[in-house]
Amino acid sequence: MNVEWINEMRLEFSSLAENEAFARLAVSGFLLPLDPTMEALADIRTAVSEAVTNAIVHAYPNGKGMVRVLGRYDRDGTVIIDVADDGKGIEDVQRARQPFFTTGGEERSGMGFTVMESFMDGVDVRSAPGQGTAVRLTKRLLSRDDSLPRRA
Repeated sequence: MNVEWINEMRLEFSSLAENEAFARLAVSGFLLPLDPTMEALADIRTAVSEAVTNAIVHAYPNGKGMVRVLGRYDRDGTVIIDVADDGKGIEDVQRARQPFFTTGGEERSGMGFTVMESFMDGVDVRSAPGQGTAVRLTKRLLSRDDSLPRRA
């Protein structure tokens, strides 16, 4: 896929709970030039929040690590947000994507991937035990009349 990205951003931060809001707000600000609808922006913010929270909660159970967020968009309004960590990884990605599956204890609902899938056009998860996890979130932003892609 040879896409011409017209804008790109990179974030890297410690896997601390307070950095979830930072990531969500940074991605929101990054997407403002596309003039997204409030609904589309809320969808992306929610999906990013879930992906970052998964990395913070599950990737580094024995200590702090780093979470990376890469955001890009093209002239047609296609947005791709990658959230990655170098943590413990997921043993069975298919099982982890099932609603209500969690390794986070009783305080976790196990709905993170389900939420991401409900708000995005695409969610791709790649992971290997001991090597970390990468989640790619894809959404095509449409104009306010929902007929034409946004132009940056």
